[in-house]
Amino acid sequence: MKIYSDQETGDFLPFSPLVNALALAMQELERGQIQCPERTTVRTHDHAGALMAMPSVGRDIMVTKLLTLFGGNPALGLPTIQGQVICAEACTGRFLFTLDGPTVTMRRTAAVSMLGIRTLARGPVRRVLVIGTGTQAVAHLQALCALYPGITVVIRGRTPQRARDFCMRHQTPALTLRAEDTREEPFDVVITVTASTSVIYNEPARADCLVIGVGAYRTDMVEIGPTTIAGSALYVDDAIGAPVEAGDLYQAGVDWNTVSPLSRALDDGAPTDGRPVFFKSVGCSAWDLAACRVARLHGAE
Repeated sequence: MKIYSDQETGDFLPFSPLVNALALAMQELERGQIQCPERTTVRTHDHAGALMAMPSVGRDIMVTKLLTLFGGNPALGLPTIQGQVICAEACTGRFLFTLDGPTVTMRRTAAVSMLGIRTLARGPVRRVLVIGTGTQAVAHLQALCALYPGITVVIRGRTPQRARDFCMRHQTPALTLRAEDTREEPFDVVITVTASTSVIYNEPARADCLVIGVGAYRTDMVEIGPTTIAGSALYVDDAIGAPVEAGDLYQAGVDWNTVSPLSRALDDGAPTDGRPVFFKSVGCSAWDLAACRVARLHGAE
C-alpha cells in the first residue's frame, strides 16, 4: 500500500473535479448509498490531545481518516493536526493507498465551500471576504484561485497587520488579494475560517451576499452571530453531524427543522424566495471518500 506525502496528496486533488465529486457524494449520502457514522473522538488522560476516527463506506471504496489533535504541539515544533486517510476497496477490503490527512481535510473543506458558492450564490462572484489567516484561509485562497480567477479576495485577520502579512506571503497573479480597509464595498461572499469562540461576523443578512461558516466545529465555538443567522435560509453540508458540531447554529438556538442539507439545493436548486443564505460546513468522512475517488482518478493506487 503506497503512502503519499502532503505534496503528492495535494497534486491528486485538483479543485474542479473535487467539487464535482463532493456534489455526488452529498447526494449519495442523502440517498443512503454512503454509510457515514458520526466521528469518534477519544481524549488523552491529561486532555492535552485527542484521537479522532472518521470512517465511511461507499459502494466502490471504504475510507477511514485518523487524526490526532494536540494544541500544544506548535511550541514543540510539531503540527497541531496529524493524520492519514486510508482507502480500501469495498468489494474485497484490499487496502489501496494512504493520503496525508491534513491535506485532504484542507482541500476537501475548501472545495465544500466552493460547492456552496456554486450552488447557493445568487449572482456573479467578484468580491470575496475571507475572515481568518490560518491554514484554511490558505486552502480557500487556493480554491478561489483555481475556480474564480480574476476576482478580488479581501482578507480580515485578528489584527490588520496579520491580514497584511498574509497577503504579502500569498500574493498571486490569479486574482487581486489585499487586506481589508475601512472603505470596502459590499461583498458577494463572506467565508469565515477561524477557531473563534466569540462572534466575529454579525452583519444583517443580505440577499446578494452568501455567508459561509467553516470554523466553529464544536458547540462551544462560534463565528457567525444571530443577526446574520436569523435573517437567512439555513443550509449545512452534513445534516447528521451539524446539530452536535455547528457551533454557530447551536448557539443561535435555531430550529433544526428549518435547516436544510446542501444536497437538497443540489437537487431542487437554491431558494427562490429572496431570502439571504447562510451555509454552515462541518465536514464528515463522506467528503474524504469523495477525495479518495478523485485521487484514484489522478494516479493514486
